[in-house]
Amino acid sequence: MKSLPLVGITACSKTSAALPFQMVGLKYIEAIAYGSEALPVLIPALGAEALDVPSLLSRLDGVFLTGSPSNVHPQRYDKPLGFPDSLLDTARDETTHALIHGALKHGIPLLAVCRGFQELNVALGGSLHQFVHQQAGLHDHRSDDADPVDRQYAPVHPVTLTEGGVLQKLLGGQTRIQVNSLHSQGIDRLAAGLSVEARADDGLIEAVRVTDALGFAMAVQWHPEWKVRENPDALPIFRAFGAACRTRQSVRSAR
Repeated sequence: MKSLPLVGITACSKTSAALPFQMVGLKYIEAIAYGSEALPVLIPALGAEALDVPSLLSRLDGVFLTGSPSNVHPQRYDKPLGFPDSLLDTARDETTHALIHGALKHGIPLLAVCRGFQELNVALGGSLHQFVHQQAGLHDHRSDDADPVDRQYAPVHPVTLTEGGVLQKLLGGQTRIQVNSLHSQGIDRLAAGLSVEARADDGLIEAVRVTDALGFAMAVQWHPEWKVRENPDALPIFRAFGAACRTRQSVRSAR
């Protein structure tokens, strides 16, 4: 039986019943297992010192940076904390920072969504709006937590794909697609190493790629992992990521 490529999925620090946990939403795991046809491997948010990141990456064929209710600590992009009760996960910040730089250095396929999208921008030197809905000219991109989950993850606004971009090619040449929107933060200053792949109608950047990446390296602000097998505008992204991971696997196995 042919072995599947190994894809590391970032976990988040959580507390439940006063006990610490490392957790990953099932939707992310299923998107890699079924959408990318790869074997998910969960990476705990323990920080770079607790994880031997170079050794870990040498065994992986891809890295998937997930979304999360928590936010990147603004000290990482030289801004003060916008509100004192902000949900943070500094161990995840440290973990993903190391994963991003290691994956890009070695050409390991990288896919990121939502918080992961923001982590990529910050890791490469960009900054974030901590309150997108408070920025002049920008829309409210948050979902309503009181809505049923299916409604929260339903497509609610269009994004325009960059003409000739990688994402546009993956999605069959479309110029606009409808996406879901569940974020309160977003890109302010775009990192120098990133190219825009999609924007919302208010101008907010919604998808990027690493301009000079050695392999697949893309991130989106929305949640394509949600019911990925039922979404024709999401499945090609995970299929392409899976194909890149299999290429990485064949190269790694030949060493």
